[in-house]
Order: sequence, then C-alpha cells, then structure tokens
Amino acid sequence: MSKQTELVGLARTTTLDEVNAAYSAGALSNRNLIINGAMQIAQRGTSSSPVPVGYLIDRFATYQNGATVGTVDIAQSSDAPDGFTKSALITVTATGTPTGADYRILQHVLEGNNFSVLSQGTAAAKTFTLSFWVKTSILGTFSGSVRNGAATHSYVFEYTMNAINTWEYKTVTIVGTTSGAFATDNTAAANIVFSQGQGTTYATATVGSWVVGNFHGSTTETDLVSNSGATWQITGVQLEVGPATPFEHRSYGQELALCQRYYTKLGAGGPYMRFGSGFNYLSTVNNSIVHLPTSMRTVGTLTTSGASTFAIYHSGGSVSTCAGITLDTSGGSLTVFNINGTTSGLTIGGAGLLIAQNNDAAYLAIDAEL
Repeated sequence: MSKQTELVGLARTTTLDEVNAAYSAGALSNRNLIINGAMQIAQRGTSSSPVPVGYLIDRFATYQNGATVGTVDIAQSSDAPDGFTKSALITVTATGTPTGADYRILQHVLEGNNFSVLSQGTAAAKTFTLSFWVKTSILGTFSGSVRNGAATHSYVFEYTMNAINTWEYKTVTIVGTTSGAFATDNTAAANIVFSQGQGTTYATATVGSWVVGNFHGSTTETDLVSNSGATWQITGVQLEVGPATPFEHRSYGQELALCQRYYTKLGAGGPYMRFGSGFNYLSTVNNSIVHLPTSMRTVGTLTTSGASTFAIYHSGGSVSTCAGITLDTSGGSLTVFNINGTTSGLTIGGAGLLIAQNNDAAYLAIDAEL
C-alpha cells in the first residue's frame, strides 16, 4: 500500500533571482497602467477619414490645433508585431508644416485612481517606464511626452526609427518627479502624448528630464505630417513601475470592461433589442432603467443612433416610436441609465420597455472620458 504524506506548515524560501525571473516573464498581473495598450477595443468604429478630434480606438484620442497640421486618417489595423493582433494606424492624407501653437497628437489620459501608485509629485515619487511597439514609413527622430493632468509639468522623450516599415520596440525610463500636482481621484492625473507634428509653442529642447510647462515633444522631432502619405503605427503601449517588462496581455473581456468605465456603447442586439424597462410617468414619457456592464468613472453624456430608431413597447402590445431620447442624470448613478423616451399614447403608471424600432443599428452610448 502506498502512503502519501502531506507536509503542513513547511515553507520554501524563494530566491530573488526566481522572483525577478517570474517578473520578467510577465507572470505578475496589474502592472500595466495603460488601458487598451494593444489597441484591441474600438467601440466607436475601426476607421475614420478624416481623423476625428477625440476617440476612435478606445482610450487613445487624436487631437489637433490649427490649420498647418495637414490631414490624416486613423484606423484600427490588423498589422501588428508578433504577439499582437491590432495597432493604431495614422496615415497622412494632406501634408502640413506646423507653426506656432499648431499640433497633431495621439494621447492617452490616465485616471488619478490608477496613476497614483507612482506617487508622482511627492517625496516618494517612483521611477517608471513607458514601452511600446512602433512602425513608420519614414526614418527620423520622433518624440512625445508625459504630462501631469494640469499640463504644468512635462517630461519629453525622443525615439529614433532605424528602419522603414519595420516594427521596433522602444522603452523610456522616467525618473519620478517630486514637483507638480498629480490627481489621485477620478480626474485626469497624467497624459501620455505621441506627437505627429507641432510648432514651437508646445516643443522644448529639454529632453529626458522633467520641466515646468506644457510640452508635447522636442524641438528637433521629425514631423510625420510634413511627409505625404507617411504612416505611423503603434501598439503594445505599457506604463509600469520600475524597468520595462514584457507586455501584460489581459483577456479581451477584462480590457473591454476597463474601457467601458470611460465609454459604453449598447446596441447591435438585433432589430428589436431590449435596452431596458420602466414605467410611464406621463402619457408622453416613459422612464426606462438601462443597466451598464460596469460602473463608469462619472455621470457622462448620452449619444444615440437617433430617437426614431427607438420605441416604447407598452400595454396591450402597442409599439410607439420615440420622438426623443434623453438621459436623466438626477439620480447620479454610475451603474445604470435612466432613459426618458418621449412618445404618445402611454398609460400613466403603466409599464414600458425601451426597444430598438426594427433597426439593427440602434444604440445608446454614454461618454465619461477624461
């Protein structure tokens, strides 16, 4: 008869080399402070021409100022380095020569609740590393910055592209700053900026150290927007305490939920999708409660596919097309919508269901971006 012996209460000492090996192998979770760094989530769409001011790929926003920055398209591309499936692709469609305060950037904003682990602006400020994969159709020295949310302190970095149309891995190690204010709540604590072209106002010659001021990049950067048809791609963006480690791949579901804290889009559930149910508090207004997949950063703003794409399904199986859809924020909830559907013929106090009015494209979206 075999005998199994269970050793209880015995511990084995783990060596520092083993800890470091596990860390380097990417075994530890929640290292990456960037959300959607692998560019997998694109709730708003996968391409835009010309580029929107704001978000297309979740958590990465494009901004421009002035008329000298040309025009570009942005897309979620399937061209990516090994280990990734998506990237953000920016293509210059009309060239520009940025001057003065004109600029074009791609930006990621970090919430104070997440960024606070770095203790920036305090005596305990930690050194941290930004890493990313990037690919360009032109050679040169490109730049970007890390700024506090108030845009009063900036750390400008440069990176050199050594080969055209080739994915290259870049790391930027940043010594923490004891100066400046960095939010520790649900507001913007820091911005990660990648410049595609800028004038002199937001450029600095000081690279590799913190400076007082609002800067996007360096005075010697290569302006992507000055090159006709030029492309710039990025993925695998990671920001973490200490040195660079392999990219932390979260599950698609985890990444989507993190993005939905800032933007949630409900729809694509069929021509008669049920969004929520409620009651008719007037003969012309139904209030339906729509549950969200996650708690949002703050009470946001509502956008829809248009009132006529919705209807109220109510007593006796009647369907009344909506003339208006509004968000009732009086409750201040971060986990549900209170949606007012305006129509007619409702029974006061009766039940009603907010549905898509035979329209596959009907959607509700709430925006709580930083």
